[in-house]
Amino acid sequence: MYTPLEVTKDIFYTGVNDRTKHLFENLWPLPHGVSYNSYLIADEKCALVDTVDLCYSDVFFQKINAVIGSKPIDYLIVNHMEPDHSGSIAWLLSRYPHIRIVGNKRTLEMLKGFYGVGAENVLLIQDMDELSLGSCTLQFYLTPMVHWPETMMTYLPQRKTLFSGDAFGTFGALDGGVLDKQLLPERYREEMIRYYANIVGKFGSPVQTALKKLSGIEIDVICSTHGPVWTQKAHIASVVELYDRLSRYDADPGLVIAYGSMYGHTEQLAEIIASAAAEQGLKNIVMHNVSKSHESDILRDVFAYKGLLVGSPTYNNKLYPAVESLISGLQNRNLKNRFFGCFGSFTWSDATAKQLSAFAEASEFEIVGEPVVMKQAMLQDVAEKARSLGRSMACKLLSGDTLVPNNRENCH
Repeated sequence: MYTPLEVTKDIFYTGVNDRTKHLFENLWPLPHGVSYNSYLIADEKCALVDTVDLCYSDVFFQKINAVIGSKPIDYLIVNHMEPDHSGSIAWLLSRYPHIRIVGNKRTLEMLKGFYGVGAENVLLIQDMDELSLGSCTLQFYLTPMVHWPETMMTYLPQRKTLFSGDAFGTFGALDGGVLDKQLLPERYREEMIRYYANIVGKFGSPVQTALKKLSGIEIDVICSTHGPVWTQKAHIASVVELYDRLSRYDADPGLVIAYGSMYGHTEQLAEIIASAAAEQGLKNIVMHNVSKSHESDILRDVFAYKGLLVGSPTYNNKLYPAVESLISGLQNRNLKNRFFGCFGSFTWSDATAKQLSAFAEASEFEIVGEPVVMKQAMLQDVAEKARSLGRSMACKLLSGDTLVPNNRENCH
């Protein structure tokens, strides 16, 4: 038997934890699990906000039953149709056949496609529409492409509570506590950055649009679909500020060095560059061997830090495959506003400098230094060029210079 957890007056948490799944979207590691958050508003009429992954529907129903017993659910608010949140809709309809599903035009299309739910079961809403539950009123804010076209958020002004969908969400199951005041929020910060970089990162402009749309409302509680419920003003300000920075592709003055290396030569360059940057006083340096680090973690750090150096050996006249995958991931997320440099190695024909430079030119990066390329093995002049690249990047990051896209001016 579950004891109902009241988030704030009349709003109850009915989410679940998934500590079994290894990969989110079958792509992104879940070393600490993930939560699927749902909320029940118990007013004169009952409204459920989002559901959970179908495999947890039994636990989900027990939590609903603990709050309302045999009372019917009048409305299901669908903020997001991704199956980890909509997966229990068909199951819910079988138990509450008179429930009305509340969503927008794009929601309706997906309800039909995923679950065969027709328009007769749906209350279609437009941007800024309202729905009375009795003493409480729900207001709907359409926020398309954060990060699917149907995404929306629901605001309950009487409780100053925002049901934000995937926005402000984070990887990581909830270990006992659900509310931020019940746990250590700092444990989730890096997982929030990783979640944003992996899942939402491409959609910086729509996130900015959504933040502007919501800027006029007062928020005391943020109920996301993943991770802690944010109830403390300082924590709410922090997560909103983080999303604002990430969606503007702003970052801290640190350096990510991501490299591939078959026999250790490109790795030698990476080590020399990192040492030179550290000697200049740069402390935030993160190194990733792409054959060992998961792309999920590399993307997290690239979104967190302003400097990026990528190294690769030539492989079949192309980039090293894992480096090529990383570059594709960065391009797919429209990454911009970074200081960038590159390095690599080859035995008889170099492709790395050309291809990495082309990637930088196509992105809104400021290029620092010249590409450092080693033929076959380390020579003194190559080592010095690597040190120069490390020093130049550290100088750029520590100087506070404003980024100038595609500028090649060195820092001395």
